Order: sequence, then structure tokens, then C-alpha cells
Amino acid sequence: MKSIYSLIIVIPFLFLLGSCQPDVKAVTTKTEETASTMVYDSVLASNLGADEYGMKHYVLAFLRKGPNRDQDSIKTAQVMRKHLDNIKRMADEGKLAIAGPFEDDGEIRGIYIFNVATIEEAKALTETDPAIQEGRLAMELHPWYGSAALMTVPETHKKIAKSKI
Repeated sequence: MKSIYSLIIVIPFLFLLGSCQPDVKAVTTKTEETASTMVYDSVLASNLGADEYGMKHYVLAFLRKGPNRDQDSIKTAQVMRKHLDNIKRMADEGKLAIAGPFEDDGEIRGIYIFNVATIEEAKALTETDPAIQEGRLAMELHPWYGSAALMTVPETHKKIAKSKI
């Protein structure tokens, strides 16, 4: 008797579940329509420095723990405030597309994506960072090829950040 009641409950549930499946053709058609209506914007591509694939060269930086991490909490706070101010300055100058810390307590503390084409340019920028100067952080630099659209992130971020760093 118990199994009959189970079937009475399960069969309508399976019917409802089956009727909730998405219409794959409709989704595919909508996606194809959206893709076909997208238009290449040569002015935007040029302004962002994009190549024919919408990509450009950057330098990716991993911010690693530096050799001098034994400052007291007041000195650490001062250095980190200057570090954040430097990040803002580089972003405002258009030299930094992305910056942010990693949320674990690992060896790699954060990441930058510099809007420069060479390691030498990125190295010069890293040398302006007070956390590098104090030895709290060290930079590992790599040439990187990514979407030129990354350069729209800093302005968009200003529009969505309720609080400023």
C-alpha cells in the first residue's frame, strides 16, 4: 500500500519535472539572433588598442610575499594605504587594467594586469609601489595576451563601487 501512495506522489512530480525542460531550439535561436546583431565597433576597438581579434598585449603581475614582512601593525597599515593609493594612481593613468588581492593566505598575495606592452614598462611601474619599496611584496611579471575590453573595467568599477578604497 505504501508503494502505491509513493507512485501517486512521484508520477505527477515526474510529469511536472519533464514539462519544465527548456526549449533548446528557442534558446539556440535567441543566442544566434544576439550574435548576428552584434556589430564590430572600430572606434571602440581602436580606442582600446585592440587588434583584429579584439585582443592586446598586457603584462600580468603576481604580487608575492616579500622578504620584509616583519613591520609593526602601524607601519604595515601606512605602507598598505600608500600601496592602495598607488594602485588608484596607476588605474587613473590608464596603466593598470585589473588589480586585486587573493583571498587565501598563500604565497601569492594579489594580481595586477598592467596596460603596458613590455616587462620593462611594468617593472618601472612596480618600482613605484611602496609595498615593493618596503619589501612587503615582490613582483613576478609575465607578458600576457588578453581581451582589450579589460580596459573598460576601471571606469565601470568606478560606477559600481559604493565605497572607495
